[in-house]
Amino acid sequence: MVTGRPDPAFWQGKRVLLTGQTGFKGSWLMLWLQELGAEVSGMALPGETTPCLFDQLFPTGDVGHFIGDIRDAAVVRQRVAQVAPDVVLHLAAQPLVLRSFNDPLTTWQTNVLGSAHILDALKGCDRPVAVVMVTTDKVYENREWVHAYRETDRLGGYDPYSASKAACEILIDSYRKSFFADSPVRVASARAGNIIGGGDWSENRILPDLVRAVSQGVTLEVRNPAAVRPWQHVLDPLAGYLCLAERLWQDASVAEAYNFGPDTADQQPVRALVEAALKRWPGEWRDASNPDMPHEAGRLMLSTDKARNKLGWHPQFSFDQAVAHTIDWYRAVHEGASPREYTLRQIADFGKAVA
Repeated sequence: MVTGRPDPAFWQGKRVLLTGQTGFKGSWLMLWLQELGAEVSGMALPGETTPCLFDQLFPTGDVGHFIGDIRDAAVVRQRVAQVAPDVVLHLAAQPLVLRSFNDPLTTWQTNVLGSAHILDALKGCDRPVAVVMVTTDKVYENREWVHAYRETDRLGGYDPYSASKAACEILIDSYRKSFFADSPVRVASARAGNIIGGGDWSENRILPDLVRAVSQGVTLEVRNPAAVRPWQHVLDPLAGYLCLAERLWQDASVAEAYNFGPDTADQQPVRALVEAALKRWPGEWRDASNPDMPHEAGRLMLSTDKARNKLGWHPQFSFDQAVAHTIDWYRAVHEGASPREYTLRQIADFGKAVA
């Protein structure tokens, strides 16, 4: 395996269950897995954004698509049995911080109970399965530290989203110790930073909001320009998830939690992200900070030493490159390019960049 890059020979013919394939990251990952030769089957709710990246990438619907709610244990168990996966990549979640304040119960049910249903459906499996459970960089008890959080730092969460994902990490560790310690099923968790990339149309996310504002000729309102985040292009953490699954298949000792984030110098404030994006697609923005808005962390940085040392993974894109690839995708599609073909081109270029 080339460092930081998934191995097509491993994925060729592998049966993969991908949850959350209708989401932003899931759509990119489903397309990439198909390009790698995997037999990928999905399980997710219908895409809810307009436009929806999944529909843009798979306009004919000829994929291993399945609509199902991970909050339904019976549906999850049936889908796992039907696919009989070699690899499970669990991305399905309620991923929005602000929405978690408005609908905390659905957030908890989806992120914790839904994850428990995935793991419970694999309990007692007598054949090898590599399981990557995707959580978030926001699982850490945020103390506004200037140093980067390590996998051994204390878990916590102020908002319902972050807290539910921290609880999910505790759940994963419990199942790993209680049911998978002597099992051919190997379970790891992946904690990724703030992910950007073409095709994210979610509400209350900075670059989707920026693209909507610029394309409509209105001023972007930025609610927290000083907040520092570990920005990374979507292909970098997805490569990490794939490399982690490959290593899990080979080595039970890597069944742990891993951070996937950018280099330290590339962990930048929101202001820097907005200004870099507007250099590639000019527009206007203003500071719309509001002390009455729901709480969000002011500083969040990740240490990726463990993923580098144990998995051989490292980020391929700098901050500037991540922003450039993201805005170029949106501009190209806005000007008439095929979302599927442009996404495939970026996946291919990423593979060449790390070869």
